[in-house]
This record gives sequence, structure tokens and C-alpha cells, in this order.
Amino acid sequence: MLISPHFEQVITASNPNKIKSILSEEKVDVVLLDMNFSAGINNGNEGLYWLSEIKQTDPSIQVVLFTAYADIDLAVQGIKRGASDFVVKPWDNTRLIETLRAAYQARSVEGKTADPTPKAIAQGGGMFWGYSEAMRQIRSLVEKVAKTDANILITGENGTGKEMLAREIHLLSTRQNGPLIPVDMGAITETLFESELFGHVKGAFTDARADRAGKFEAADKGTLFLDEIGNLSYHLQAKLLTALQRRSITRVGSNTPIPVDIRLICATNRDLRQMVAKETFREDLLYRINTIHIEIPPLRERPEDIVPLSEIFIDKYAHLYGKKAPSLSDDAKEKLRSQPWLGNIRELEHTVEKAVIMADSHSLRESDLDCPTTAPAPAKDDITTLEEMEYNMIKAAMDKFGGNLSLVANQLGISRQTLYNKIKRYGL
Repeated sequence: MLISPHFEQVITASNPNKIKSILSEEKVDVVLLDMNFSAGINNGNEGLYWLSEIKQTDPSIQVVLFTAYADIDLAVQGIKRGASDFVVKPWDNTRLIETLRAAYQARSVEGKTADPTPKAIAQGGGMFWGYSEAMRQIRSLVEKVAKTDANILITGENGTGKEMLAREIHLLSTRQNGPLIPVDMGAITETLFESELFGHVKGAFTDARADRAGKFEAADKGTLFLDEIGNLSYHLQAKLLTALQRRSITRVGSNTPIPVDIRLICATNRDLRQMVAKETFREDLLYRINTIHIEIPPLRERPEDIVPLSEIFIDKYAHLYGKKAPSLSDDAKEKLRSQPWLGNIRELEHTVEKAVIMADSHSLRESDLDCPTTAPAPAKDDITTLEEMEYNMIKAAMDKFGGNLSLVANQLGISRQTLYNKIKRYGL
């Protein structure tokens, strides 16, 4: 029920003995494989066995493991044996679909010789590079560095597609058959930082009921993507730097170093060099993560890509909601091109999704597009205080992101705690 709207065909089987016959009769790109099947057996060995059988049948089939929280170490072992990723139960619907799409994209990239069609991109079949000169230069750079293990820093405004670019780099790299493990550094609390990234052993703290591998170990032989790296507090930056320099980690509660083989990609919407000057970001860590720097331009600087991207999103959401994809009228195209798109590609996608949902005809007109309105710039004589400006900025960001404080904090370039304090101060 969940997966069918996103993929052309979904085949289910409760008995793993049917796997080989299904693979011989059907063209299968991705397998979502449970780790246990037999009643009373939950050691995960069945999943590892069938992973090996699938890979022997066709090594290019991408296998995503389905596992309980207690079996994460087994899932990591599965990744080392060729699985592309794993999903932990109880799962998040969006995360599950994104993982399966990434696996499908990894499968399709092997035979990719030309740019994928908008319809293929809409269904997770590749990255849209666009037609702007800036994106052509980025593509040329990516094709040069993707095959290396150079650390890459991706910068750009919120919504420009930094994670999508990181996935493309991974898929074009020699590690494409290994895992891509994304980590939102802005969402990890300081108390859980070491446990999330480095793992822990049983008994290391109150809730540590079993040994658990961290993100570094999960990304072994693959790529570790650290999103919003600029949100990491100064004293935790030192711990991250130590792990990157030593190429090994130590689980919380243990004294045994564990070597890790990762390719590092980081992303941020903040100016790290300015943060270094203000002593809020370590200069040595910046050098470590910034071997190659890629700056993604905002959407307003690549207007030639706005309509093609809109058509990709129309195909995507028409397929998702079971509707015939409407075309864009000339006045709708002009309206889309004229918008500032301060939220970039993410904002454009949300606008197109709403238009597809509400569409009653085979064509989207200007009136069908509920584009965000921007407040007019204040007149030069309209002097205001710094506090009023700060209040208006925070309120505008909260309205824009529907009260999602993580997105608001990222947009304003401040920590969540600072945002909480200001919300309380201004009675927002």
C-alpha cells in the first residue's frame, strides 16, 4: 500500500524460498528484505543468507534490509556483504520511500549514458543538472572528483538540493555499492552526539541495553554525509576532527578503537569561513572537510531551470496521486520564472505539488499556482529598530515554514536554543 504509488510494480512474498523463482521471472531492481522469516528464529542469519543468494543471482540488484533496532549490527554486517542500505522498524514512511528510491537510482546509474528523462527523474531515476552555466560547471567538477575519495563540502542556501548532489556524487563514485549514510547534524543533541556517530556498548549509559554501531561504522566502505555541519557546537567539532584524522572511532563505554573506511561529504547553508573568523568553527576541521568545495547557486540565479524542474515535479506528483500529468500554460511558466523562490527548489516543489493536487483540468494556468508572496522592501525613510527587524524576520520565517523550528533556525542561521529564547522574548 505504501510503496505502490512510487514504483511501477511491487511484488510481495512471505516465503523467501520464492525469491529465486521471482527473480527468474520478473525484472526486479530493488529488494526490501526482512532479516527473519521463521517463527522463533530472530538471529538475522536468514536475511544474510538470502542477501547472498540474491547477489549471486544478480549482483546489480539493490537490497535494502528491514531490521529491528536490536539487529542494527547485523544490518551493518549485511551492508558489508553487499546490501545498499537498511531501514529500522518501526519505520518512518518518508525515510523508507527515500531509501528505496536511492537504491533504485543506484541500480539505474550503472547503465546511465545520457541525462535521464524528466519522468525518470521524477520517479527517482537520476539527478536533474539543468541548463545553466553554473550547474554545467558543477557537473564537470563532480565527474572529476566523484571517482576519488576526496572530502567534499557542499554549500548553498536551504532548498538548493545539497543532499541530492551528495547522493549523485555517491552513485558516481567507486563506493556506489556501499552505503550512503546521511546524518542531520542540526538534529543531534549534544548528549547523543557520540552515541549516534560512534556507537556505544551495552551498559555504557542507562538506556544502552545492547551494543550499537554508530553512523561511522554503518558507512564503512561507503559514504558518510554530514548535513548542516555548521550547526555542530565548537567542542563537538574537536571529537569529529579526531575521528576523521585517525580514521577510527571508539564506541561510548569502550576503549577499543574500530577502524572505519569512509568517504566524507559535508553540507551547510552557513559561511564556515566567517564562522572561523568568529571562532565558532574550527579552522583545522574546515581544512579537513573542504578538500573540494562545491557551491550550489540559488534557484533565482538559474531561471532557465525553473520550468523544467516544475515539469519534473508535475510528473512526480501526478504519478504519486494517480492523476494525469497536466501541462503548464505559457502564463503559468512566466509566473514561475518571475518568482524569487527564496526557499529554492524545495519551495518550488511544494508549490507544484499543491497545484497538481488542486488541478481540475489538463493544463495548469497562472491562477492555479499559489506562489508565495514576498513582503515589499521597506522605504528608505521607514526606519525601524533592530529588535523590530529581528521580530519581523523570525515571524516571517515561522510563517514560511509552518512553525517547523528546525527549518526556521536553519534559515536564520541560529541554533534552536537561541531561537527558543527569542520566541519567548518576543511572545511568538
